[in-house]
Amino acid sequence: AYNWLQPQSPVIMLEIEGKARAYPLAIMLWHQVVNDVLNGEPVLITYCTLCNSAIVFSREVNEEVLTFGNTGNLRHSTLIMWDRQTQSWWQQFSGEAIVGTYTGTRLRIIPSILTSYGDFATRYPEGEVLSRETGFTRPYGTNPYERYSSSSRPFLFEGELDPRLPATHQVLAGVIEGLPVAYPFSILSQERVVNDTIGATDVVALWQWGAVSALDQKVIDESRDVGWAALYNRTIETSSGELTLTFQLSEQGHIIDYETNSIWDTFGTAHEGVLAGTQLELLPASPYFWFAWAAFRPNTLIYGHTE
Repeated sequence: AYNWLQPQSPVIMLEIEGKARAYPLAIMLWHQVVNDVLNGEPVLITYCTLCNSAIVFSREVNEEVLTFGNTGNLRHSTLIMWDRQTQSWWQQFSGEAIVGTYTGTRLRIIPSILTSYGDFATRYPEGEVLSRETGFTRPYGTNPYERYSSSSRPFLFEGELDPRLPATHQVLAGVIEGLPVAYPFSILSQERVVNDTIGATDVVALWQWGAVSALDQKVIDESRDVGWAALYNRTIETSSGELTLTFQLSEQGHIIDYETNSIWDTFGTAHEGVLAGTQLELLPASPYFWFAWAAFRPNTLIYGHTE
């Protein structure tokens, strides 16, 4: 059924209590907003093509379930959505309403991972995939923004570019304990495992090859491999209390923790060793083009940079 996808096809992966779905960027690139319900939870899957950000939100606000669309408007080159119930405008970047009844309200972010279809299918053999039968005729699988991912000047962006990284450099970024932090893919791809502490939260960023950029070549699946990454809390609950793990790459290239030598995957799951079956908590961090993240979060810390 999903033979139109390749192992390297980029997908937004959402898992809620064991049920998982993948939303291919091949479709998201043309619609940017998908209203769905997964395991009883009303969810909003969003992808902003101009800032390359894939973020999932809850659609429940003040006990009301909202349905979202794309306004076609941009702020700092990023998507502005609207809800059909109140016609408020919402900034995809932060999930905050900026015009209308709900101004100042924020949608709750639900952690998700932008990964590859191949890795999703291996991790969730029973997982479901958003269908191309959308009722619309679009050239799914093609990218109208050819070579955009290596452009030095973002499309329709009028702000100041933050010179600390190239404009369309990919970062894994989020706000943890009120502190904005960004992990450049250039560093993640070299280190693959980054232990860090943000505020009082011990985190680990995990990275691997295998997912292509949706914004590179005309045919998405022929684009360059940019890899994928996710951010986790590295403190786990054990029968004897909390344990903070320190991760590293073994000589065989496996992700292992220093404390128990268990073997983990990039989805934050332990497969072998004392902690087999343990799942790290996924944190709300997503990929973005650097220019967009910096426009909204100018005071962000960049891992590996001493400003």
